[in-house]
Amino acid sequence: MYPARPVSFPRLSKKQAKFIKSLRLKKCRQKEQTFLVEGAKSIQLLLASRYTVQMIVGTPAFLDTYLAPKQHEVAIFQTDEATLASLGTFSTNNAALAVAQIPPEYTSLTLPNDTWGLVLDNIRDPGNLGAIIRVADWYNIPALICSPSTVDLYNPKVLQASMGSFTCVQVHYTSLPDFFKNTPWPILGASTEGDNIYNTPLPLPSLIVIGNESRGISPTLLPYIQQRISIPRYGQAESLNAAMATTIVCDHWRRQQRDI
Repeated sequence: MYPARPVSFPRLSKKQAKFIKSLRLKKCRQKEQTFLVEGAKSIQLLLASRYTVQMIVGTPAFLDTYLAPKQHEVAIFQTDEATLASLGTFSTNNAALAVAQIPPEYTSLTLPNDTWGLVLDNIRDPGNLGAIIRVADWYNIPALICSPSTVDLYNPKVLQASMGSFTCVQVHYTSLPDFFKNTPWPILGASTEGDNIYNTPLPLPSLIVIGNESRGISPTLLPYIQQRISIPRYGQAESLNAAMATTIVCDHWRRQQRDI
């Protein structure tokens, strides 16, 4: 028996290539209500998620391996590695990229009473937000509540740093003062000055606020903070970045739940 011939997909047009490149910009993502995902693993997770995928562009090797045997209601195009790199933000891409629809904004957020929520205040670094999403996924934190000034979830650097975890964690942008006014949950704030986290029980449920990378929690939010918690410092480093601090907080919370 002869081996099956690779499935042939159409080539990408110049107009389609221009459209894909435009999605690097936030204003274009907002206008078109679509975003760009790059890399084999992230696209596999994307296809298995709640997101609607409009288009996939991949190398013949990727398409033959992951898409040819399956049926997807999505436009599929083949290209070479150099073209993929020119379309997206990766310096090299030997697999694929995808265009997906941005789902409607969450109008409300309901958190289960057996968990706690992470609140992100003015996190501006895409790598930090992406890493925090990945940390939330790792520790099974279902949602992030973000200030409007926090970096766009669909920024390509955020998606890259999340390593596909953006498909598993709900990210909700809202006015934090309004959100705090309407929540019955205790609100804690991560700070360089506060109670030692390792000696402090974290209420369940509760909200923990992670502030800006350099300025901490915004002054306008401090009146809502009922307790400040800190990660003890043993060396000379001035601070921890937001993603690292979030990891330590999440790990302590999970350890605390294990010991209950």
